[in-house]
Amino acid sequence: MTTIVKKNILKLKESSTLAINEKSKQLIEEGKKIYRFGFGQSPFQIPEKIVEKLRQNAFKKEYLPIQGLPELREKISKYLFLRTGIKYPKENILITPGSKEAMLLMHVTFNGEILTPAPSWVSYEPQAEIGRNKVHWLETSRENNWFPTAKELENKLRKISKKKNIILILNSPNNPSGAICKNLKELAIVAKKYKLIILSDEIYTDLSFDNDYKSISKFYPAHTFISGGLSKWCGAGGWRLGFLAVPNGSKQFMKSLKSLASESYSTVNTPTQFAAVEAYEGDYEDYKLKVRAILNAVGNYVYNHLKSNKILITPPQGAFYLMPEFRSKKFKSSSQLCDTILNETGVAMLPGSDFGFHPKKMLTRLSYTDFDGIEFFRNISDYKSISEEMVKMYAPNVVEGTTKLSNWAKNL
Repeated sequence: MTTIVKKNILKLKESSTLAINEKSKQLIEEGKKIYRFGFGQSPFQIPEKIVEKLRQNAFKKEYLPIQGLPELREKISKYLFLRTGIKYPKENILITPGSKEAMLLMHVTFNGEILTPAPSWVSYEPQAEIGRNKVHWLETSRENNWFPTAKELENKLRKISKKKNIILILNSPNNPSGAICKNLKELAIVAKKYKLIILSDEIYTDLSFDNDYKSISKFYPAHTFISGGLSKWCGAGGWRLGFLAVPNGSKQFMKSLKSLASESYSTVNTPTQFAAVEAYEGDYEDYKLKVRAILNAVGNYVYNHLKSNKILITPPQGAFYLMPEFRSKKFKSSSQLCDTILNETGVAMLPGSDFGFHPKKMLTRLSYTDFDGIEFFRNISDYKSISEEMVKMYAPNVVEGTTKLSNWAKNL
């Protein structure tokens, strides 16, 4: 029987981040000790005031506008203005069931080609394939903090037809490296020269350890789209509340996004949108400071106890990821490396090949969130002085998994 599935969909596989989460759960249910360093999910409790707003609005069942609750869009508009200095009016904001859906809608709507640095989040390329947009990879290096230099970007663009519409995807802090882009202004100059469209994935920006919200929209507002949401800074991944901010002059694009939304998910669930108003309106800076401090402390513990002549690694800068590189020629691919590590140590990670790197590069993504964030958060009174002993007390799985990984690497 001839397949009834479209060829571009046949190429897709399950998202590797979700797959490793399910595999880890299965192994744990089988009685195996697993260190869940593969799935990136905030371990912290959603702030109680936001949860209370959800309770108060749980009875509301009416459909909201396709584009989203006007009050919520207004709050997100103000939130972005305070952080970037750029005005994205509420008419330019689309509320989506997670920022992942926001980016998928953009890929499906867009007619052109996609340029994404390696490393990049696992779903950028599959989403582009769903939208039938060709993907160009731009490999980066540890020496340049895992982001392209302006020269590297320009050299790559010269090899791509100038007649094409091109989206450059930037994600900072970055998944999978945990690095922050420090040359946004220089990249913006090149983007303007080549009339690029920027998709700035800012889902982790509130988790920048330097407490500085950096957005390329500050330097290139005319063609920068911003995606964000509640899943990372707010710990509300399962609530599925995201947004896409569209630059001025893109009315036709927004109209098409709304049409797609209306024919797919209709509108984001009503109670969550009302609760999100509180998330973007309320003052949660103390919450964010504490969350960032804990993540920074745990990340630095992992970094300090892994770095060696066998493991190359960059210090954590944001989000909750590190990207160890194992100096070994024993393995044919980073996938084989991760499978071996999981089987021999119980440490679950993802291979660098899932994020755009050549399979023979022994890079992995490590998410250091396998701890009880509620307990850690509750027991920290001074976020400015989180000691290594506190990390050992409140993140024992991370500590034990790091030790297992470090000892394993010594035999490479």
